[in-house]
Amino acid sequence: MSTAPLRYRTLFRAVAYKRAILLVRYPVNTLSTLVSIYAVFALIFFGGQAVAGPELTDSLDGIVVGFFLFTMTIVAFSSLAWDMTREAQWGTLEQLFMSPYGFGRVVVTKVTVNVGFSLLWGAVILGLMLVTTGRSLTVDVVTVVPIAVLALASAVGVGFVFAAMALLYKRVENVFQLVQWGFIGLIAAPVHAYPELKVLPLAQGSGMLQVAMRDGVRLWEFSPAELGILVAVAAGYFAAGYLVFQYAQRRARRKGLLGQY
Repeated sequence: MSTAPLRYRTLFRAVAYKRAILLVRYPVNTLSTLVSIYAVFALIFFGGQAVAGPELTDSLDGIVVGFFLFTMTIVAFSSLAWDMTREAQWGTLEQLFMSPYGFGRVVVTKVTVNVGFSLLWGAVILGLMLVTTGRSLTVDVVTVVPIAVLALASAVGVGFVFAAMALLYKRVENVFQLVQWGFIGLIAAPVHAYPELKVLPLAQGSGMLQVAMRDGVRLWEFSPAELGILVAVAAGYFAAGYLVFQYAQRRARRKGLLGQY
């Protein structure tokens, strides 16, 4: 019997445990992140009520769903680049390359754990938003989780590119913080009016998530074409980003950049 699945499970547990420990041991940072994300939504909601009044109600469900996806996106997108930056700061980046699991498998495991934690962050923020607004949405886990994960996969593909930049250039935090806000436009993209926008990261997933959570449409009720586009976009951006990351890590090793910060 092969021991590979057991070894991978050990790696997954170790990476997840490390991520959880960092959140628990730095509670002020964790809580401040949560509060700052919620504060942005509160500013949008209460500010919108003050400016638009009752007209905000018509678009409130869409805002909640969009912000739910945005919260998960910024966590999933930026986590890998932050991981590479921290490992370089701590002087442990080279140790990852010497892992018996292989650097690629370690990175994919980190991404998997990051997406899992992004779903957790999104669930917390979604709960706070629904309590704040008094709205109710359809949260069918069997539908929402697969769509959200596939939507996030395209953002993770972009995250791989910035993780590659972090390996080569070290300090790229300001750049990817700016890119995070660009995701708002992708999440809000009118894919039903302009179908060509569906090939952009997050756009198709956001549109399907809106329909699922606002109208109660189940995963199997979407057309095969819609599901096919979602899967193709997710796989395409993820694969392209991973290839760029692989190229960057080989270049960083050749140039001796792994031990520098």
